[in-house]
Amino acid sequence: MKVFHFHFGKDGGAERFFTHLVNALARRGVEQTSVIRPQRAWRADIEGVSSIVESHFRNLSPDRLLLPRRVMRMAQDERPDALMAWAPRASELMPAYAGCIKISRLGDYPPRLDYFRNTDVIVANTPGIADHVRSLGWTRGLEVISNFTDTVRVSPVARSAADTPEGVPVIMSMGRFVHRKGFHTLIEAMAAVPNAFLWLAGDGEERQALETLAAEQGVADRVRFLGWLADARPHLAASDIFVMPSLHEPLGNVILEAWAQGRPVVSSRSEGPSWFMRDGENGLLAEIGDAAGLARAIRRIIAEEGLAAQLAEGGRATLMAQFSEEAVAGAYLELFRRKP
Repeated sequence: MKVFHFHFGKDGGAERFFTHLVNALARRGVEQTSVIRPQRAWRADIEGVSSIVESHFRNLSPDRLLLPRRVMRMAQDERPDALMAWAPRASELMPAYAGCIKISRLGDYPPRLDYFRNTDVIVANTPGIADHVRSLGWTRGLEVISNFTDTVRVSPVARSAADTPEGVPVIMSMGRFVHRKGFHTLIEAMAAVPNAFLWLAGDGEERQALETLAAEQGVADRVRFLGWLADARPHLAASDIFVMPSLHEPLGNVILEAWAQGRPVVSSRSEGPSWFMRDGENGLLAEIGDAAGLARAIRRIIAEEGLAAQLAEGGRATLMAQFSEEAVAGAYLELFRRKP
């Protein structure tokens, strides 16, 4: 089986899932070619399991005109079983090629359908995204196939690596530093969680604003900005609680990663977590933008004996039952075999 991927993402949870799926498909004998942005930090994670073509495919770039022709020639010459575009922008690259199934995978809510003019099937990673696509008037193929993550437990990093003392609660979160991720709410919450340290992994346009906010809230001495981590698992394993404070989050792949390392999770009631998290069973939920609610949930896990282990166990059970590699990779393989 042969699959072409078009992926122009930067760095974050969607990109981590992309590398997970490419490797999972390779383990199942799928030959793959990936068209990605140049100089991606995660390129090394797919080298050796996928051929790689680098292109910006952005406005005012020669590739905007040349790459579609190149992709069409590649399809005509190599005759893949499937073409798979990741997100709306990559779907604009989908050629009008009739020789295989053409799939657009969505991890967020698209504003309109004109990106998908050459797409046969949209794959939504949550039911909410699928419902949204239908509401826009989509009448072609539509499937819900969610994400999975690496479930191997790893050894924790030493807390000294993040200038953090032993014996204090460590809260962790990660993602791109943009407003929708809600890290400002989490930093505000930390002011009401005395003695705890916060590890923030990632980077982005709001980093300076977040550093300033930490100083204004009087918690700068307890917040550690870790930058992008090639492998966040050792830091997750070393933390005590994972928090996802997003204002808008279609799924929340980072929650799956935290569950894989046995961490209890606190999340906002954004779209994805509201689908698969059950308050008090596999995590604790707070209202979106509610710093006081996040703080109460964090303090409760710290204070209540046995609660962290109970929530972590519930999260791991949800992960293995609903987000396993075998189920997700198998669903994609079945889809690739379909005729357009």
